[in-house]
Amino acid sequence: MSREEVDDWMAKYDNPMKPVVAEMRRLILDVDSRIEETIKWQAPTFTYKGNMASFFPRAKKHASLMFHKGAFIEGDFPTLEGVGKEARSFKVADLEDLKSKAEELRSICIAWCDQQDR
Repeated sequence: MSREEVDDWMAKYDNPMKPVVAEMRRLILDVDSRIEETIKWQAPTFTYKGNMASFFPRAKKHASLMFHKGAFIEGDFPTLEGVGKEARSFKVADLEDLKSKAEELRSICIAWCDQQDR
């Protein structure tokens, strides 16, 4: 799967959070050249040496990105929410909220990639 498939998915994505999802996607792909994207579980999924994170496409009040093994990402990331054994969610209310959380999102993605390389 490729960026073109995700482009096609995004073109058909009908959701009020589409602009936020699109900006989060751009930010993630720009932060580290190791990160790739595909469609898995009927949603854009970011990968690097495993599944890093997937959007939850049905959310309408926020853009929600699930980090599959978010509980194991080393660092202090207060926006990562969840209490399960592995998954953590990163939620963004709107583009303004994303601006305030962008640096943390970048840091999470870099931390994931660096850990995968160890």
